[in-house]
Amino acid sequence: MSRWPQLVIFDCDGVLVDSETIALGCARQAFGELGVRLSDERTRDLFLGVSQPAMRATALATLGINLPDDFETDLTQRTVAAFERELKGFDGLREAVGALRAPVCVASSSPPERIRASLRIVGYADLFATRVYSATEVQQGKPAPDLFLHAAGRLGAPPEACLVIEDSAPGVVAARRAGMTAFGFTGGAHAHGREYRERLAEAGAAAIFDDMRELAPLIETTRKRGDGQDT
Repeated sequence: MSRWPQLVIFDCDGVLVDSETIALGCARQAFGELGVRLSDERTRDLFLGVSQPAMRATALATLGINLPDDFETDLTQRTVAAFERELKGFDGLREAVGALRAPVCVASSSPPERIRASLRIVGYADLFATRVYSATEVQQGKPAPDLFLHAAGRLGAPPEACLVIEDSAPGVVAARRAGMTAFGFTGGAHAHGREYRERLAEAGAAAIFDDMRELAPLIETTRKRGDGQDT
């Protein structure tokens, strides 16, 4: 356990940037323009933490709507435009990454252009350089384990030696299916409340925290307890 974690994998939306309420609002608006009215809660339940292909599949299976061919491109453009106006990073993130004794990367359900824009806008691009991976690079997005396994494979880390920081239940499930430890982060505007924390715990999060300054101490506690490889 002395070497755990060998890699810390961060989700982007809701973990590095406080973007989920903005992005879900853009999705809700886009669906509204197609005649589908969704509440904030319904939008979150359907689309939080999932890739755009998964969003398309859910729209057809659950809402009975076949999305236009340009839906994903339009949604990405309007979301990035909203990010340029409103997006903020989380306090303590830069210090948290600096305190880690392991390499870091990003693995996100979002398309690459949205991830790059998010990191640029809040000034975090230098923390991850080229170690940024998108669900567009794998066959199945979260809650499938493909993306996290892809990131770990590219950086030469065995799954059991990886720690994933996630804000959504599908992301935590994906990490667990990959054989990785997951911490749930609840610092985002969308992630408040006991019910949300319980959802992450039920998905398999080994720890839940809402301040990035808690990350390094949590890792140390988990390492000493020997839970880091509890898969």
